[in-house]
Amino acid sequence: MSEIGRAPSLDDMAALAEAAFQALPQAFRELAGDVVFRVDDFPPDEVLDDLGIEDPFGLTGLYQGVSLAGRSVFDPAPRPSMVFLYRRPILDEWAEHGEITLEELVAHVLVHEIGHHFGLSDAAIAAIETDR
Repeated sequence: MSEIGRAPSLDDMAALAEAAFQALPQAFRELAGDVVFRVDDFPPDEVLDDLGIEDPFGLTGLYQGVSLAGRSVFDPAPRPSMVFLYRRPILDEWAEHGEITLEELVAHVLVHEIGHHFGLSDAAIAAIETDR
């Protein structure tokens, strides 16, 4: 992926996210539908302000869109749902928690955000993670 001594690039992180998505069960990927994945270094200041987060390293991922549970056939077509992964906060968290691989952390953040696409709350996602 990346040279020794060099942090993974945005493209490297996107490749990890794509591999994590492809490793998910086919039924899960099909349910996710046409979610667009994007990797940025940090969330925009407006996003941090909207969420009340002061530290840009405090957000590793974000789901934007109308969840599947919140959609209705009577609503206008929603904009494409997007999952954002934030490279620098993910790398920072990975460096702090040496017991997991970067691939595992990227997969965790990706699945968490897809959970929001399915309409799950943070508490529900945490409960599912605890149960497994």
